[in-house]
Amino acid sequence: MSISTTAHLNFRGNAREALEFYHSVFGGEIMVITYGDFGMPKELPDASKVVWGQVAADDRFRVMAYDVPSQAGTGIAPAPSTRRENGMTLTGEPFFLSVRGQTVEEVGALWDKLADGATVVEAYGPAQWAPAFGMLTDRFGITWILDVTAPHAYA
Repeated sequence: MSISTTAHLNFRGNAREALEFYHSVFGGEIMVITYGDFGMPKELPDASKVVWGQVAADDRFRVMAYDVPSQAGTGIAPAPSTRRENGMTLTGEPFFLSVRGQTVEEVGALWDKLADGATVVEAYGPAQWAPAFGMLTDRFGITWILDVTAPHAYA
């Protein structure tokens, strides 16, 4: 049996924009299906919003997204704060998306694209545990960790 996990992101009307941005960063194939494609009358406000979308790249990167229907209410908690304290990043974020690659250059190219319009939490660069590491919150409010694979010596 083979199992895979894909992050499924919830948006409030800008899922298409987010998917297009992630497609520009990671490449691959983008698929977007709207509520209207599923039969919602076009005159309703959510008809053009995304009921299901995905970016799937050849290197096995996957992310799915949709727009929460407006009838569902907001249900969004206030954004947690992220800060640096005593050399550590402290955050109340419930999750991060992690992207890990083999080389500083490969991951750095993705960093440069994701950083467009983002808030940098920790700049991309050498880290104690990896040849390179960085953390940012993109323009859609998603927090990403990017790092380069390094051999680990476990005690």
